[in-house]
Amino acid sequence: MHVAHLSLTDFRSYASVELGLEPGVTAFVGPNGQGKTNLVEALGYVATHSSHRVASDAPLVRQGAARAIIRCVVHRDDRRALIELEINPGRANRARLNRSPVSRARDVVGLLRAVLFAPEDLALSKGDPSERRRFLDDLLVARTPRFAGVRADYDRVLKQRGALLRTAAQARRGSRSARRKESETAFAAAGAGDVLSTLEVWDAHLARHGAELLGARLELIEALRPLVAGAYAALAPASAPATLAYRSTLSTGGDGDEGGPEGESAGERGSFDTQTLSTDLGKTLEERLRERLLEVRQSELERGVTLIGPHRDDLILGLGDLPARGYASHGESWSFALALRLAAYDLLRADGGDPVLILDDVFAELDSQRRRRLAEIVAPAEQVLITAAVPDDVPRELTGARFDVAEGSVTRVR
Repeated sequence: MHVAHLSLTDFRSYASVELGLEPGVTAFVGPNGQGKTNLVEALGYVATHSSHRVASDAPLVRQGAARAIIRCVVHRDDRRALIELEINPGRANRARLNRSPVSRARDVVGLLRAVLFAPEDLALSKGDPSERRRFLDDLLVARTPRFAGVRADYDRVLKQRGALLRTAAQARRGSRSARRKESETAFAAAGAGDVLSTLEVWDAHLARHGAELLGARLELIEALRPLVAGAYAALAPASAPATLAYRSTLSTGGDGDEGGPEGESAGERGSFDTQTLSTDLGKTLEERLRERLLEVRQSELERGVTLIGPHRDDLILGLGDLPARGYASHGESWSFALALRLAAYDLLRADGGDPVLILDDVFAELDSQRRRRLAEIVAPAEQVLITAAVPDDVPRELTGARFDVAEGSVTRVR
């Protein structure tokens, strides 16, 4: 797979840009702040419908413009696809495939498969659990695009259930504020029984969608384990071996994870794998989720948040017997983050066809040894796109086409 053409309209700093691309290595070189990352960010957005730099779509639209448009031509085997995405902050995004509209923008997810390395990836090792959950779920969608729908359904149910819990919690606590008095009055009028009855309906939806998402994550981790271990050993051969585990709120004891806003903390009371879930629990994931929701019902009503579900789980990274977070050096943390991306690349390639590899200002962050090893690993890929501040940041093992990026223009170097 490779991208043959990229066209941007009102995306980030670009009013308009047209780029012809080829298989092999392409480097975008120029000083920081000139728009190199904007180019590869656009391709990452086509692949995942999210940015690796920002959480919302608004910053992707050029200042003063109402929308941004990304077009790219993707070649896979003997097939050619023109993908067009229209980004509309605050409204639904739209998509076209080969000039024909599709019913939902997410219907074009998976047509471009890409693995993107960036300085932000250090958060996979050192950051919040949400970063690692996103890594897993983005990879699930890249491998099986229908999980974009599963993910969206779970998020929708979580939002609706959370709103109901907040209303109940406000009414229980009471307040002098007018808003909370209104909530209390509404809650009393509806009756606690009605709230609990409605909550049971959302419990069923949450358990169904959550079980599907959780089961897929667990299977994915089983596939990733040997690939991550191998990639990490190649990048940091002198370090302790890399390990993966999954920490879930399905474990018994306690009222879910403590502290932090909803969805931002990991469960602290157990790790599971597919074998444990199939034997020790003795129940389906959906049944266990519903049980756990009942177990923490009182705490949820008091706190106004959903305490159980994959939105509070974590992928635990380990080095030998120690957790990487808090114990790994800066170089080890970088190597682990890179190993996760390399494992994702290997997994997608095993599914059929090389994904596009994007390395956004990564080599400047690495020492010479890790730089050389990473370059040797990615060199055989069908297409590698690199951004770098200076030509010397591009390893000699990765020679190919080059574009200079400066003052809003992108120029091919002959």
